[in-house]
Parts: sequence; C-alpha cells; structure tokens
Amino acid sequence: MPSDPNATPVPFDVTLSNGLRVLYEPMPWLPTLSVTLLMPFGSATDPAEREGSANVLHEWLQRGAGDLGSRAFSDAFEDLGIRRGGGAGRETSTLGLGFLAADAAKALPLLADMVLRPRFEDNEFEPAVELAREELRSLEDAPTQRLFEALTRVFLASPQRRSALGTPEGLAALTEAGVRTDAADRVGPRGSILALAGGSTWEQLLPIIEAAFGEWEGNSLPIPEPEVAATGVHHVPAETSQLQLGLAYPSAQVGTDEGYLYSLALNVLSGSMGARLFTEIREKRGLVYSVSAGTRALRGLGYTLGYAGTTTERAAETLQVFLAELERLAEGVTADELERSRTGLLSSVVMRGESSGATAGRLASDAYFLGRARTLAEVNRKIEQATLQQVNDYLAANPVPPPTIVTLGQLPEGGLGVPAAAAAEGLA
Repeated sequence: MPSDPNATPVPFDVTLSNGLRVLYEPMPWLPTLSVTLLMPFGSATDPAEREGSANVLHEWLQRGAGDLGSRAFSDAFEDLGIRRGGGAGRETSTLGLGFLAADAAKALPLLADMVLRPRFEDNEFEPAVELAREELRSLEDAPTQRLFEALTRVFLASPQRRSALGTPEGLAALTEAGVRTDAADRVGPRGSILALAGGSTWEQLLPIIEAAFGEWEGNSLPIPEPEVAATGVHHVPAETSQLQLGLAYPSAQVGTDEGYLYSLALNVLSGSMGARLFTEIREKRGLVYSVSAGTRALRGLGYTLGYAGTTTERAAETLQVFLAELERLAEGVTADELERSRTGLLSSVVMRGESSGATAGRLASDAYFLGRARTLAEVNRKIEQATLQQVNDYLAANPVPPPTIVTLGQLPEGGLGVPAAAAAEGLA
C-alpha cells in the first residue's frame, strides 16, 4: 500500500564527483523502479543553422552503445522487460526507463552506456535523421501541435523559441561528424540529473549508480536565459476544417509560492468541465469543440498557453470571450470555485504520487527548475493552506497581461476584432 503522502520522506540527493546530480525517492510498496536522466541539451543550444541536432542526437544515442550494436542493444532492454521513454525538448533532453527493481544492477549500466559509450555508427545516422524528418512532417496532420509550435516561436525571443523538432533546412545540414562534435560539446554530467523512484533502497542503488556513471565525462553548454518577445497577433494560413486559436502570456513559475496561488486560480479557469472557460465558451455559447489553458516552464520563466478549437465564423467571438475570462481573473475567484480547484489539484497530486515514473519525472523537473526536489507533503501543504484572500490578492496584483495570439486555419472576413492579424511568415 502507498504510504501517506503527507508523510513522504525528503528524497535522497547527492552530487557525484563528476557533477552528476542523483536523487531518489523510495516507494517500497512497488516491485518496480523508474529512472529519468535529464540532460541540459535541447533546441535552445542547437548549433547555428543546425536546428534539430538535439533531436537527432537523442535518437542516435539509443542506437547502440558499449559492445552492443543497435539490434543487440535493443534486445538487451527487451530481455529485461525494460520500458523506455524520453525525448528532446527546448532546454533539456531526457532518457527514461522503467523496470523491475531487482534488475537495477543490469538496467542502469545500459542507460549509462548510452551517454558514456555511444557507438554513433554511421549506418545508424541516416535512420535517426529520417525519424526526425517524419516527426516534423507529422505536424501537417496535427494542427493543434503545429499551432503551439508557431505560438512558441513568436512568443519567445530567445533561442528557446526554436522547435525541438528542428527545421527541414537544419536537419538537411546535419552530418555524422557534426553531430558527434555536438555530442562532445553537450552530453556531459555537469548539469545533468539522474532521478529514480520505486521499490529499492538508497544503500542498494548508490553503489550501482557510482559504478555505472562515475566515469562519465564530457561538456555541457549553458542554457540561455529565456526572453519573451513583444506581444503580437499572428496568423498561419492553413487548409483546415477548423480554426485553431492559441494564446500565450508570462505567468508564475510552478513550484514557487506564487506558482501555487496561480495554479489554483488557473484550475478555476480551466481545470474541469465546470471550469470557467468550458462553461462560458462551450456550454453557454457552443462556440468550440475544445478549450483549455495550462502552464509551461523554462528555467527562469513560467508561462501559460491557452487553446480553443472553433470554426472560422465563430473565431472572433471565441477570442473575445476567452480574453474576457482572462481579464475577469483579476476580479478574483469565489470560495466554492477555490475549493473545487483545490480538490482537483490534490487529487492529481495523489494520482501522480502513486506512479514511480511520474515521481522520477517530478524529482528531475524540480531539481532542474527549482534547484531542489519537493516532497508530496510540501506540495499538498501549499495547496491546502492557500487561502481565498491570498489567491485573490495575488490575482488582483497580477492581472493577466495582454497575450500573444496565433491563429491557424482560415480567418473570417471581418477579422478577429483585434489589431489586424498578419500572416506569420515562416510559421507555416
């Protein structure tokens, strides 16, 4: 049985002599162990005119390591029943594993081999690049994801604006030698975080980790400071049956004191079928088939992305009501709204706390964004103790700023009722 989340222990947290930070949260009721290796390389530090290098590098790392070629390396994971995951992002890339805790001494060296001894065989390079091209092409059939890529590109002014998927030109410019050099520059232990959660003990795991990762060497590049661009309204022409509407604005960083207050307020706005956006835009007016708002984070910057999927004819009214609901947040939330929001957040904390994979991801994310790992007890306490007065004082003092707006699809003839939306060159 899971332990009481209000009594969760402080995670073990050490930094090896090579700079690798290791965190572990015991979940002794589980027979499994989950691992997240977070490394500080992503599209923000891709070489100039080589956008997509991090994505290809992440894939190429997994195509053979140590004494094992690609097929044998994959078989080694399969033989242990290991689940693999992860991906390349804007600031970081992750490798994730899930396996039986009893197999830690066999599984963790396989993960270590990917970063210590990748084979980087020439015949595996082009398949890695082609997979990245397929991911990029898949945006044509995923208008919502395409919208968010375009929105992030104009919302941010710093290199984090680059898509983790890369660009066709960037992928075409990649070479085996160039990506190997990129790996030597960016895949190192300093700034990397190894987070584990599950049914083992620190005494069992630490010697295995030190043996597997202790000799890891290599460089890491600094992540640039995120910067928000000037607010604007942009349009991406597309032949779609629906019009996709996206909004972005800076907001409190998750995990900070202000972040808890904002999360409670945002959950009132968009946390359930009874939330304001769903009620006002979909239920009362029938303007959309989907509407939501959620937080995102870069190191040093929290921001919120809003979304609505509607028709061309209803786009202007949808945007008008969405903006009105954002503005109305400054007037505060009611006691009933706050309690429903609180219950929803606490429920999600409990559910995530029962998953070793989610727990390992939380440890890695907290260490990267906050510099420390939170316990579930801390998260619960912050949510439970936030008062209506604190939430409403925060909202009054921090009204939602004018958002950057991007639409994808076909604009109505009369426009959106905001300053004329110009086609965003290069966003399509």
